[in-house]
Amino acid sequence: MSREQTQQKILDAAESLFAESGFNDTSLRQITSNAEVNLAAVNYHFGSKKALIQAVLQRYLQVVMPRLELQFELLLARQKATRLPEVLAVFVQPLLDLEQVKPKGTTLFLQLLGRGYTDVQGHLRKFISHHYGSVLNKFVLLVQQSCPALDAAEIFWRLHFSLGTVVFTMASSEALFDIAAADYQQESDIESVIRRLLPYLAAGIAAPVNHPFDSMAQATL
Repeated sequence: MSREQTQQKILDAAESLFAESGFNDTSLRQITSNAEVNLAAVNYHFGSKKALIQAVLQRYLQVVMPRLELQFELLLARQKATRLPEVLAVFVQPLLDLEQVKPKGTTLFLQLLGRGYTDVQGHLRKFISHHYGSVLNKFVLLVQQSCPALDAAEIFWRLHFSLGTVVFTMASSEALFDIAAADYQQESDIESVIRRLLPYLAAGIAAPVNHPFDSMAQATL
């Protein structure tokens, strides 16, 4: 078996287990057992579990991030203001392109990304920030320009609420497809789900800062 084949077997086994059980609850022993390699092979090719986690995500990030950055740059170069739905729409095709990395690649990537937050993988966030910080900064800048009433802290919270919504939806997508077909006679796929999510996310991110709950809370004081 070639070095590349061994790496791919380890990455495939790790990805499957990470998506199913999370980063914290997946051991290197489980990965080596599924990949049918010894622990020395993991250490030789990746060096550590943290590096293996990063390599699993990198297979997707190296596809989606450059494509997002190009589209963000085009929007920033325009002379007119960009509306938030236009900014969010940029994500559709790059995410769908992950289906070319492997079957159900879009869902797997978003599940793994969500695991990075729920499993408190600080090293993974640092890895993404180090390698793709410019992409994230361009995205946040576009959101700020399209929602000038929101300060940086409010945008932080709303983007993370949005990420949680996306991750939950993707993680339960198969069940949602079944419910939509059985109860509403609707055939769905990943693209249709993403496009349904966009207006919901746009409305949530751009919602007025002073919402009715603030008035209700003040009225009880």
